[in-house]
Amino acid sequence: MDTRVTQLAELDLRAWSAERLDRVEQALSTWVAPDAPAGLGDAMRYAVLDGGKRLRPLLVLAAAEAVGGNRQAALRAACAVELIHAYSLVHDDMPCMDNDVLRRGKPTVHVQYGEARALLAGDALQALAFELLTPDDGSVPEAMQAVLCRLLARAAGSAGMAGGQAIDLASVGVKLNEAQLREMHRLKTGALLQGSVLMGASCGALTAAEREALSVYGAAIGLAFQVVDDILDVTADSATLGKTAGKDAEQDKPTYVSILGLERSHVYAQELLAQALAALDASGLVDTRALRSLADMVVNRVN
Repeated sequence: MDTRVTQLAELDLRAWSAERLDRVEQALSTWVAPDAPAGLGDAMRYAVLDGGKRLRPLLVLAAAEAVGGNRQAALRAACAVELIHAYSLVHDDMPCMDNDVLRRGKPTVHVQYGEARALLAGDALQALAFELLTPDDGSVPEAMQAVLCRLLARAAGSAGMAGGQAIDLASVGVKLNEAQLREMHRLKTGALLQGSVLMGASCGALTAAEREALSVYGAAIGLAFQVVDDILDVTADSATLGKTAGKDAEQDKPTYVSILGLERSHVYAQELLAQALAALDASGLVDTRALRSLADMVVNRVN
């Protein structure tokens, strides 16, 4: 057993997160500039800044630190994955999809700026994400740029988030079994969370075994996040969530609560947490405290 693991001081997740979130917020405010034409920049900034848990950027940074990765690449990857997440929320909230009016405790982008500008803001955020991953200043090696772009594209595209959203829209009023629901959420929510972990890890050098362990960790917390989301949708109010509560039941969407029941869903979330932590134990990485703490936060959060 590597005794260095037991000698590490307990991580203060709040302090750890605050310092890194400050860097992410400053970078996003700089890179999502307000000068895009015809008010587009304002809509983009409204969609991204001053809101959200920033879980995906934190996962990128935690994974990068666990492997001793390139700090500049990790910051760019953290911001890029948040831009993809923000664009997906803008589009998902529109009338042609989930038709929601509240996100991150404020009116959704299409309510605030109109549908056309919201659509364009989402498009622009997606494009900007890949621009951030490909700087021409030498700070991120070109081979690393290519890996990061591939990971993000796969997590966001038809084999990931977009594919899962397509299944979600096609499943309204449809009786899914647990395996079908798991596959939908593995794509819709899990792929980008798992991709965040792998992007962070790809900012450094790691073995095939370490990569596999982090992939298992990312998949487990990706699914756990959605299980807890489904639980909170029926147990928390809109003010606590910062988005419309009870929306899934209102739209007759299949959820873990509707299929497994509330008590079993709680148990399943804890089982997924155990899987994630076991994967970190198997990784052989010396310091995975941030990743462990983030996994616990995902499962035991209240919003």
